[in-house]
Amino acid sequence: MTSNGESLIDIGCGTGAFTIGAARRGYASVGLSWDERNQKVAYERAKICGVNVKFPVTDVRNLGKLTEYRNCFDLAICFENIEHIINDRKLMNDIALCLKPGGRLLLTTPNYFYCPISPTDMGPFLQIEDGRHVRRGYTSAMLRELCEDVGLSIEEISYCSGFFSQKATLLLRTIRPMALGWAVVLPLRIFPILFDGLIASVFGWPHFSICLVAYKRRF
Repeated sequence: MTSNGESLIDIGCGTGAFTIGAARRGYASVGLSWDERNQKVAYERAKICGVNVKFPVTDVRNLGKLTEYRNCFDLAICFENIEHIINDRKLMNDIALCLKPGGRLLLTTPNYFYCPISPTDMGPFLQIEDGRHVRRGYTSAMLRELCEDVGLSIEEISYCSGFFSQKATLLLRTIRPMALGWAVVLPLRIFPILFDGLIASVFGWPHFSICLVAYKRRF
């Protein structure tokens, strides 16, 4: 699917892969992050890819103060970020304010019912925003509660990162240096594609992340 002059905002873009990918499909893209180094890396990657993407250094907790982004975007993506923010209701409201009426939010976050990949996934989840998770994750009911509160209608809730994806993540967390971890994991990426869905349906193995598609009401 390609864009027809549409705009996208990436909330907590990391090093910009999703933002750059959207720009290559025609979206006018903005990627937000507090990390100055990550934004610099993302900008350099965008230049290599030949796309014009904005990467302002911005704390997403202050997103609501950026009035120039109000009712501005057709699409917002927020992948594995909201679980780091204490005031998740405010973040969801700020994202909704950035969307045009009829705009959509794509969000992923840990599934509350996941099986821990490594001991860090078992907490403790402290009310300190220092880069770690401040909560275990979200149930579908919790996401519905947030969406209803800020005027978003849910189109779809699904799940991702099944059994083999989780085992690959464990290898990446364990093997050092990281480059060696990637060399080990990349050839194994076919297994999640082929078998994660089967293992979830047959054995009930919980996916690690829950995925949301929501829609900003037009009226």
